[in-house]
Amino acid sequence: MSKKILVRRAAVLGAGVMGAQIAAHLTNAGVDTVLFDLPAKDGPADGVVLKAIANLAKLSPAPLASRSLAQAITPANYDTGLEQLRGCDLVIEAIAERMDWKQDLYRKIAPFVADHAVLASNTSGLGINALAAVLPEQLRHRFCGVHFFNPPRYMHLAELIPADTTDAAVLEGLETFLTTQLGKGVVYARDTPNFIGNRIGVFSILSVIHHTHKFGLGFDEVDALTGPLVGRPKSATYRTSDVVGLDTMAHVIKTMADTLPDDPWHQYFQAPDWLQALIAKGALGQKAGAGIFRKVGKDITVLDLDKSLARDAEQSADPYRAADRKAADEVVGILKLKNPAEKFGKLRESQHPQAQFLWAAFRDLFHYSAYHLADIARTARDVDLAIRWGYGWSLGPFETWQAAGWKQVAQWIADDIAAGKAMSDAPLPAWVLDGREGVHMAQGSYSPAENTLVPRSALPVYQRQRFPDPLLGEKFDPGTTVYENEGVRMWHDGDGIAVVSFKTKMNTVSDHVLDGLQEAIAIAERDFQGLVIWQHRDPFSAGADLAGALGLLQEGKVAQFEAMVANFQRTSQRIKYALVPVVAAVRGLALGGGCEFQMHSARTVAHLESYIGLVEAGVGLLPAGGGLKELAVRAARAVGPGGDVFAELKKTFETVAMAKVSTSAIEAQELGLMRPDDRIVLHAHELLHVAKAEARALAEGGYRPPLPARSIQVAGDVGIATFRMLLVNMLEGRFISEYDDQIATRIATVVCGGQVDRGALVDEDWLLELERRHFVELAQQDKTQDRIGHMLKTGKPLRN
Repeated sequence: MSKKILVRRAAVLGAGVMGAQIAAHLTNAGVDTVLFDLPAKDGPADGVVLKAIANLAKLSPAPLASRSLAQAITPANYDTGLEQLRGCDLVIEAIAERMDWKQDLYRKIAPFVADHAVLASNTSGLGINALAAVLPEQLRHRFCGVHFFNPPRYMHLAELIPADTTDAAVLEGLETFLTTQLGKGVVYARDTPNFIGNRIGVFSILSVIHHTHKFGLGFDEVDALTGPLVGRPKSATYRTSDVVGLDTMAHVIKTMADTLPDDPWHQYFQAPDWLQALIAKGALGQKAGAGIFRKVGKDITVLDLDKSLARDAEQSADPYRAADRKAADEVVGILKLKNPAEKFGKLRESQHPQAQFLWAAFRDLFHYSAYHLADIARTARDVDLAIRWGYGWSLGPFETWQAAGWKQVAQWIADDIAAGKAMSDAPLPAWVLDGREGVHMAQGSYSPAENTLVPRSALPVYQRQRFPDPLLGEKFDPGTTVYENEGVRMWHDGDGIAVVSFKTKMNTVSDHVLDGLQEAIAIAERDFQGLVIWQHRDPFSAGADLAGALGLLQEGKVAQFEAMVANFQRTSQRIKYALVPVVAAVRGLALGGGCEFQMHSARTVAHLESYIGLVEAGVGLLPAGGGLKELAVRAARAVGPGGDVFAELKKTFETVAMAKVSTSAIEAQELGLMRPDDRIVLHAHELLHVAKAEARALAEGGYRPPLPARSIQVAGDVGIATFRMLLVNMLEGRFISEYDDQIATRIATVVCGGQVDRGALVDEDWLLELERRHFVELAQQDKTQDRIGHMLKTGKPLRN
């Protein structure tokens, strides 16, 4: 068995942007964390760290899953705080990328590091063996590199880099901790400069820069070609560079130039003139307000190389132009072809400079990845997953190549090398041309060092992932289907817990989903211990099928529309009162009806990155799948008989009236949309495992649904009147529109139980009927239908 690493307390050395964010993410995961930096020159000794912790609240996207977590981080400094290291089980060093500084710090802290503790360097490319060399003998076997990608809360990749002296059991323990506790996808890298992700990722950027110039394309044009059209993020190449920072970019390129003198592509490891000129001017990208791109008002402008590099250009001439160059129709047509082999063939044949550019950039990326695979990674799987998880590509370089037809593309690359068209004349490795069909097969992925296919890791932690992130061609057993209709599929693995998954776009809730869920619950009650609502991919559910609802309203089918709402409520109640536990496994968006389903479940198990909200007000409606009813029930339960229900409702009213969406599962608990005893999971691929375990534990504990709520104390007319006063102030302050005020008043009316006396007792049916009536009345208003139409058309709310 692999060694288990017990992390009660962790330390992060270095409170710069990266160190502070790693400390934040450890805190998100519930790890007691100490953050160190140099003592402050004036003020409190821990001032540097205190400032860094305060700065976490200003960063976007937010490093902390809740602002309240900032106070959980303990500040410390290297002069007075080193004794605190003795109580830490994991120490992550994240200071600036200077070998001498890191080594000096190791000499300083070594006497304080506990005999069992693991020490890891979060370096993006410095030598791990060189760092290990200065450590005392007894610490070397517990030292390795762990490279988090920025921002560490959101980027899935963590590269694990062993030194020659690192104990294998320590690595396995750390891999298990990073996977389950921090939610990371772990890839092992060899101790080579920039490891895997940045070595291949930065080369890809360098090859794009080279070919941009060679084919005379604009930066905006290249971003149009290297973004979603080829399965990469919207920020593509140059916008990503602006976000990362052009100074950081130049630093990484220089690191490659300095540390890889024998690389056959070495001549390309230099920042081009235009990049150096931008840096010299202080145009460092997004953080400086200008870089390759610059925002002027609402318009985006882009650096025009013809203008900026023209020798006779006046110094005062603006080197930026409108960013309006797009991918050519001919090239878009090629990229939209379903067959990758046909797509690559047509790119290579086309005479269009954009197509030539794309073929050349892919060719050189494939060439570089294959040439260096043996030096930088154990298998092709490690390279593909590192690039997908670290750079957000939908397929890694080897997957892309294999999908396009390995042998044919390999031959084309070899032909281009022979013809002097490739960036380097380095030969392709022999294994590329040995007649293989690719590097990913059912048995595993190719390892040049072992000259065999290596299966996925057998480490026990990976048994928690029923459906890991699949590589090209990987198929996982879909389980045994129990029941299926147009909206849902219900299946199981023979373990007594059934799973129901939606089949609609964005997992929206249609009539078929509602009927399917009710049927699935009936089957689960009869034949299973429990039922989990889980989706194969994000989101959990974007809520009700708005297009279908709007269609019914516009055709004047109000009775049919009301029947749909009643069916929605019936489904929520069926979830709540099922005789077996129904567990909602949430990740990504859980909006409107998706939020209401998890509110009615016996337990919610949510991935940390769950964005939950009752957002109906944004489309001119109010929650009517039992969400408002449930808030009223929870408020009454929280205060007990005779308590102040209004005070409890006030906490959640604004959340619903303003259509707030949580920025994490932790915040969803704070907003009252998840319960305190609901579970939060950090690894999205472990969600199903944990949800099933919760369902099983509830069942084994002799689960019974709650008793029907027949005596719910409500805030009544006094509560409604008090909410009205709040709304009048918001209306007068122009925080809300008049129509927002009408919707919010109806929300207040429902959660307060309608025009009844304060403290009156009502039942769930009363509240559901109120919900339904106000929902149907709002739905018939022109302004609501305008809001729904606008949302469907633009994806953005209309404030009319």
